[in-house]
Amino acid sequence: MESLLIWAVVLILVAAGVVLYTRNFRRQRRDDRERLTQTRDLGMDKASGQYPLVDAAACIGCATCVAACPEGDVLGIVLGKAVVINGSRCIGHGKCAEACPVGALKVGLGDITKRDDIPLLDEYNETNVPGLWIAGELSGFALINNAVNQGCRVIERIAETGGPRPTDSESGLSDVLIVGAGPAGMSAGLKAVELGLTSVVLDQQGAGGTILQYPRRKLVMVQPVEIPTMGKLPRLEYSKEELLEIWEKLYTDFDLDIRTGVRVTGVSGKKGNFAVTTSGGDFRARHVVLALGRRGTPRRLNVPGEDMSKVAYKLIDAEAYAGRRVLVVGGGDSAVEAAMGLAHQKGCKVSISYRKPDLMRIKQRNADRIQPLIADGTIDFHGATTVGGIHEDKVVLEGPNGSAIVPNDDVFILAGGIPPFGFLRELGVKFGGDQKDIAAAGKPKVAG
Repeated sequence: MESLLIWAVVLILVAAGVVLYTRNFRRQRRDDRERLTQTRDLGMDKASGQYPLVDAAACIGCATCVAACPEGDVLGIVLGKAVVINGSRCIGHGKCAEACPVGALKVGLGDITKRDDIPLLDEYNETNVPGLWIAGELSGFALINNAVNQGCRVIERIAETGGPRPTDSESGLSDVLIVGAGPAGMSAGLKAVELGLTSVVLDQQGAGGTILQYPRRKLVMVQPVEIPTMGKLPRLEYSKEELLEIWEKLYTDFDLDIRTGVRVTGVSGKKGNFAVTTSGGDFRARHVVLALGRRGTPRRLNVPGEDMSKVAYKLIDAEAYAGRRVLVVGGGDSAVEAAMGLAHQKGCKVSISYRKPDLMRIKQRNADRIQPLIADGTIDFHGATTVGGIHEDKVVLEGPNGSAIVPNDDVFILAGGIPPFGFLRELGVKFGGDQKDIAAAGKPKVAG
């Protein structure tokens, strides 16, 4: 009798476990369907760079890829198959592909013939303009290790196929001019030093590139990467300050010719003799490497009061805003990270204005951190609003329920940037969406 009772208890527990698992499983699948509908309505299912490419015929719907994604909700399971739900959050870790037991997905750019944001590149990252190369995020691939690898690969290819070197009479002609001093540009410059090529690196800000835009103490995930002349980075996570210290050390230790505060305004000529015009004078080079990133110039709101001194497009030192009333405009990771950094300063009252009703574009780690701050009122979130006007001590927000007045001392507009695609087109660079040119170009591969 006692054994029957034990078996009965075991069966009840098993049945309860099965019911609970089934209920949670169905709830998760329902949530995935609802999130997919929402992100499609908001246009956020599309990627800004690379993203998981799922082979639906091979996918078995096990959800290991969903669990493996460090960003949280890029993927989901809908109708028994893995699907991309929030493609804009994918930054290319590739953990989903590593976790898939049947090899049903990989991370890439998809059919670039349908994309106007991906330059046409050959396998070495050369554009359709001979001698003009692209490295880093501008190619569509994020992550520091991709940027470093692409910067090195471009220079190695230039060294292999460079042709005759400049004569003494052409002493003003560098082998390579590199635009951008982020991970891709710095790696290209260091590889040029290794291979004995003359190079100049230009950047309108400073060494570090996109990393300079990060808030103080932001943690950056770094996949295994080997930097020319320095070797492999020993850790997989660094703060912004630590990474900038590394770039500064590389700059000083290896005597790179880096000109900061210089903005490139034009490139003319041809392979072997390019003329590059900049705000800091003219340069000549046999090859030009564009390592600009995809951020571009800050996006303006074009509203009354935007030119006031209280408005900024980059947060450098959050501690300086203790006791201030600050509005952050934007809903991406940069905006959210800035808002959280400001909210931790004593007496700083932080508000966020975002044109979408929810923060859908941010990394899962940021979502998990900011939601409690919004819930407890530490950060005042104004969803589905736009800035109507900026005044000395307030900001007017426009929303579905009319205007709202937000008392304010400082405004940070962190609404992304205008990518340099127009500049590239002016130089003659073709993109994946330029259908008529794809056949003539022989469908060059996009490097990655």
